[in-house]
Amino acid sequence: MQRRDERSRKSTARQRQRADTPIAGTARSALLWISLGLIAANVVIYAAVGRYGLIKYDDARYVADNAIVAAGLTWRGVVWAFTAGYASNWHPLTWLSHMLDVQLYGMHFGGHHLTNVVLHIANTLLLFGVFQRMTGATGRSGFVAALFAVHPLHVESVAWVAERKDVLSGLFWMLTLWTYVSYVRQPRWNRYVLVALCFVLGLLAKPMVVTLPFVLLLLDYWPLGRMTPDLGAGPDRAGVTPSSLQLRVALPLLREKLPLLALALASSVVTFVVQRQGGAVGGFDEYSFVHRVENALTSYVGYVWKMVWPARLGLFYPFPTSFAAWQVITAAVILIGASIVALRAARRHPYLLVGWLWYLGTLVPVIGLVQVGDQAMADRYTYIPLVGLFLIVAWGVPALVAGWLVCQRALEGLQRTALVTAAGVVIAALIVAARSQVRYWRDPIAMWQHTLQVTGENAFARNSLASFLIEAGRTAEAVPHLVEAVRIDPRFAGAYNNLGAALIQQGNGSEAIAHFAAAARLRPQYADAHYNLAMALARQGRLDHAIQELVEAVRLRPDQPMWHYRLARLYQENGNTELAVQHLERTLTLAPNDQAARRALQEMKSGGPQ
Repeated sequence: MQRRDERSRKSTARQRQRADTPIAGTARSALLWISLGLIAANVVIYAAVGRYGLIKYDDARYVADNAIVAAGLTWRGVVWAFTAGYASNWHPLTWLSHMLDVQLYGMHFGGHHLTNVVLHIANTLLLFGVFQRMTGATGRSGFVAALFAVHPLHVESVAWVAERKDVLSGLFWMLTLWTYVSYVRQPRWNRYVLVALCFVLGLLAKPMVVTLPFVLLLLDYWPLGRMTPDLGAGPDRAGVTPSSLQLRVALPLLREKLPLLALALASSVVTFVVQRQGGAVGGFDEYSFVHRVENALTSYVGYVWKMVWPARLGLFYPFPTSFAAWQVITAAVILIGASIVALRAARRHPYLLVGWLWYLGTLVPVIGLVQVGDQAMADRYTYIPLVGLFLIVAWGVPALVAGWLVCQRALEGLQRTALVTAAGVVIAALIVAARSQVRYWRDPIAMWQHTLQVTGENAFARNSLASFLIEAGRTAEAVPHLVEAVRIDPRFAGAYNNLGAALIQQGNGSEAIAHFAAAARLRPQYADAHYNLAMALARQGRLDHAIQELVEAVRLRPDQPMWHYRLARLYQENGNTELAVQHLERTLTLAPNDQAARRALQEMKSGGPQ
């Protein structure tokens, strides 16, 4: 045991010195070539996205349909970014980045995509640099960065404009790690302030960064070696047990993180309030706590499997109505077993514990214990967490191979060649898989068709596909998908609303009214359903009922000028000129250049057409 502790202390000392060790010319050359290779891999995978548009799932309301963002970078936009909880999110830095893109590229969305790619490349290089600085292991650090760069699970974060928050927060995550390494090397208050600043910017881009202080503590353990106590003799060591000495070393490191933990707590509270107010947080009546725990356990294992075998990746994975007992038990056994192995092996292989806890911990905000949205899991949630598993692979596989070799010196060259070859094969295979996955992001119909193929019974995907088919004029193809969506989920208000819209286009007004009414009944706050129901009723001459529904729609969404105009026309047709005038005036307040509303108002006030 003493020899093992001695080896551990020597290893820790070497790790502490690595950040200060000058880089030789050969090492600099290796750094350069690996960096160029990482850039090239990203370009090979993502070059095509410069020709892509929006898939119109979230990114339309984030950019194209968001009047404030579409105006570019303005002072009004800056104020809005920091004060609005739009789309059930508070990430002001992300909003500002979208505004800057509009300022630079306008509505040429290929530029917006390429910004994501540039940020992902920067994250890849920073990840490589951070672990190379901490460990001195250039090859293994490069492999971690390569896996991060090319893994198909990361395509969603890079190829989706709405997921700017992933790659942008990832940038400040990596910068926080970089500045933290500098702070550890020379602990000064100004360097700590820089760490905190990068952390705050990350929180302003995406609140999932709240787990970063926890990761810094893990890095203190390995590879920075700050949690290894000095077990040498001394007057202050008399009668002190190793465990109490370990605690004495760890407590200052924990206190060091308290300001960062306070910032994380504040961000968590703001995020929860905004998402709760926006209706994005599901209650226990919708998803019971037991159901959430079952989903969390199976999702943890599911993400690991997707990392190992990244096939059948879709945009939306529906929340299962139930879980088989064997699935939950198996997942729990795997997670507990892996945790025990990591703990028992921590002394000799600390990267196992650090990588495993990195993975488990950074997924906590999105694992579903606080359910946000209707998805069970999402590929984009793995953008940072998978780094922990990549560390285990990059350090664990060479250690495993070395353990198999009895005559290690004789076979050292063969071992290195085999590992490099295997790493190259893995990276090449992942590049091919990632390029294939990127192609589905070319348009929304392709994406939702693929998602349906890989996820089975998926009401959300069918409804989304149908809405884009309708938009493309392919209504006849859309109707069967919508019928299937309401069969799968009879409480899916959006599918009923879209089915009504499709039937209206096919001239089936009576059946459409029934579906619009079902959507409004299932979700009383669904303004679009009330509006569509009002218009369908008006076509049948049922003006009183139509006015009642449109009044409700306007109450729910008072910022829609066209709705006020339609309501004014219904009031006029029903003989209520006073209320018609009020809504025409409201229309012009919201849309001063609406000439149709201006002419109608002039006609009403003058008593007839001009």
